[in-house]
Amino acid sequence: MTGKSQYYVVREKAVPEVLLKVVEAKRLLESERAATVQEATEMVGISRSSFYKYKDDIFPFHENTKGKTITFVTQMDDEPGLLSDVLKVIADYHANVLTIHQTIPVNGIASLTMSIDILPSTGDTMDLFAEMEALRGIHYLKILARE
Repeated sequence: MTGKSQYYVVREKAVPEVLLKVVEAKRLLESERAATVQEATEMVGISRSSFYKYKDDIFPFHENTKGKTITFVTQMDDEPGLLSDVLKVIADYHANVLTIHQTIPVNGIASLTMSIDILPSTGDTMDLFAEMEALRGIHYLKILARE
């Protein structure tokens, strides 16, 4: 593996129980049936440290991801044209950029936070993110939220 994230679709029965409980705790928080992370983790029977360790790495797969907003952050080299390359990948997948914020580079590295709208014409979103992550100069890509 080259250090870039890979994404997999697996059946629920193959997912470790702790990860399923993290998904359930996130659902409790989103639905406001639990007011705090402590409360949600107690309700599902996991530690807060397990929740925080895995919360950004597991999301339920929804067939209806079209029409959703995905917010992600990436660390990237301060190179001319790299942001343009990222935007081209998004355009090639027919997604729509909703927000974009790039920090001032420090030591040649900038953070880019974007929200994109997944449209009915958008291709496979996991392929979109894999292609962005594969760009030369991208160090890190993390999905922050899906709405």
